[in-house]
Amino acid sequence: MSTTDAATVKAPGRVDTSAMGRRLRALGRAELTLLMRNKAMLFVALATPVLLTILMRQTISGMNLKGTGLSMGTVLIPGSIGYVLVFAVYANLTGIYVTRREELVLKRLRTGEASDGEILTGSALPSLVLALGQCALLLAGGAAVLDLAPPERPELVVAGVLLGLVLMVLLAAVSAAFTRTTEASQITTFPFMAISFVGSGVVVPLDVMPDALANVCSLLPVSPTMELVRNGWVGTLSGADTVKALVVLVVWIVLGTLAVRRWFPWEPRR
Repeated sequence: MSTTDAATVKAPGRVDTSAMGRRLRALGRAELTLLMRNKAMLFVALATPVLLTILMRQTISGMNLKGTGLSMGTVLIPGSIGYVLVFAVYANLTGIYVTRREELVLKRLRTGEASDGEILTGSALPSLVLALGQCALLLAGGAAVLDLAPPERPELVVAGVLLGLVLMVLLAAVSAAFTRTTEASQITTFPFMAISFVGSGVVVPLDVMPDALANVCSLLPVSPTMELVRNGWVGTLSGADTVKALVVLVVWIVLGTLAVRRWFPWEPRR
């Protein structure tokens, strides 16, 4: 074999990133078209986090935040990020995965070149892009309206948001595995949403909870994201607490990945 011929041969196991990128863009564009046609789902994904953030102000006004280093803004704005993660990504994407599976879309996609991970990621891309846009607007706009200072640890805020988005995609796929119909997704996603809102610091920061309860709640899936975003903003997160939040978040991501590989069904559930 000549040198020229040898150069054209792919190394074993090498990933063609350009081809993968093209496949992801194609899947993302197709999913975005379907999402834009579903006005009800689009409204829930875009409007619900904003509406809940507005309603949340009354709840925060009754909290005793003395000694926590938090304020109305640093409770409200990170909480709005939690709403985006849970509504715009987790709940929205669970319904999308179930619908595409029941319509045999996922099964047909598996007969092509795209890997399982590419199919799930491509289907999630529009939701992730919308969620990132919402997070940016809520963080910037909310900070301006509430006259908040810039985040003390912006890298923790970014890490919390990005890792939280990854986790929500995985948990949406896990929930879809146990959901038979698109309509049923409104029921199967409710327990996780309720637990996250009440116990993960979305509405009530862990800082105002009793220590014993806060320690337990800090292990919930959304809690590390809330801790990184909220306390990264005010700069009160210690080195040990930062490591703990990142470790808990990564552990949930690993568990979610394993669960998707083990249980996600690619054909309609009967």
